[in-house]
Amino acid sequence: MERTVIKSARLGQEMVKIKHPSGLTMLLCPMPGYSTAYATFTANVGSVDTGFKTQDDDAFVDVPEGIAHFLEHKMFENEDGDAFAKYAKTGASANAYTSFDKTAYLFACTDRFEESLEILLDFVRRPYFTKESVQKEQGIIGQEIRMYDDDGEWRVQFNLLQALYHNHPVRIDIAGTVESIAEIDDQLLYRCYRTFYNLNNMVLCVAGNFDIDAVLRVADRVIKPDEKPVEIERRYVDEPENICKPLVEQKFAVAAPLFQFGFKGCGGNPRENLKNQILDEILAEIIAGDASPLYRRMYDAGIINSTFGSEIMAGRDYMCAIFSGESREPERVADEIKAEVARMRREGIDKKMFELCRRATYGRYIGMYTRTASVAGLMSAVYFAGMDDMYALLDIVANATLDQMNERLQIAFNPEKSALSIVRPLDE
Repeated sequence: MERTVIKSARLGQEMVKIKHPSGLTMLLCPMPGYSTAYATFTANVGSVDTGFKTQDDDAFVDVPEGIAHFLEHKMFENEDGDAFAKYAKTGASANAYTSFDKTAYLFACTDRFEESLEILLDFVRRPYFTKESVQKEQGIIGQEIRMYDDDGEWRVQFNLLQALYHNHPVRIDIAGTVESIAEIDDQLLYRCYRTFYNLNNMVLCVAGNFDIDAVLRVADRVIKPDEKPVEIERRYVDEPENICKPLVEQKFAVAAPLFQFGFKGCGGNPRENLKNQILDEILAEIIAGDASPLYRRMYDAGIINSTFGSEIMAGRDYMCAIFSGESREPERVADEIKAEVARMRREGIDKKMFELCRRATYGRYIGMYTRTASVAGLMSAVYFAGMDDMYALLDIVANATLDQMNERLQIAFNPEKSALSIVRPLDE
């Protein structure tokens, strides 16, 4: 069994990478002194995976929007009962989520770790779909979709993504539409499961209070090798560099106008995108973080409040920087950010502000390595980015330079590739 130990001198922490005989990769980070164990079993598939081909296919297979999220819902149900009911007996807190390019199943526990881990590995590796259960789930997910349709914050985000992107499926709601999920049946679910839930497309990450030998014992009992590895080719989407439209507005039942203002970046490979995501997080702090002159000016002028913040959204082949919050003057906020970015691109970034924000970002990342859920998430992120060492993310922050920042500013924050999404109250 192949085992690699990766240590961080900075943190006094280590993670262990194990290649299980089944073919499953495990990333394990015991954290002495902690009472909680946190485990994720993650497949490299999400809402953007609407077209794929394996080595056994002559042509690409197109699947309905929302199928990855639908599959996540159905995985908890097996012939011998519901996984949540089993977790209730061990006392573990279990959940799952689907993102643009990942589907994760997880639990946290303070006791009976082996039992909880066995439940996780068992139900994710034992799909059970029937025509009747799929039809029932269509109704449940249809209600969820309608709830999202009534969520102003959800709508303002996807309106922005539809403004930034012409063709990339990141512009599609993760849950799909009521019409698209109606096309899903049990055979299609099995087909997607066999394609994306093969062990070479998954990773098990565990952090916190657990014993590595316990993980191996459970894996030996539960995980059986796939009949054969699946080679996945994902459909390439031709996405123009320019944005789709500069402004999207919608009336909604919200108390105050919501906005998201985004810059469309350049999608690279997963490893580059993860590194650039971290650099862009520093940049977003420099531009409009709560220590920046721009933030103070906008706050003092009353055009932003404590809801204002930023996010760097990055995946396999997409990236964008987003500023969001509530504002009675969202157009003015967008103009202020654009003007500040244009000034920085002309004059360069202030050295003191760069160092302040780099140190703040470094501190934030240090904090992430102290939380079991964050550590599991970091291990999963680096694995799917084609990296082994989650501590390399700290090095990216620590070694960031002013020249790097100015270079990224030109690439990732182009005012000509920006768009504004506004959701206004119905009475405006």
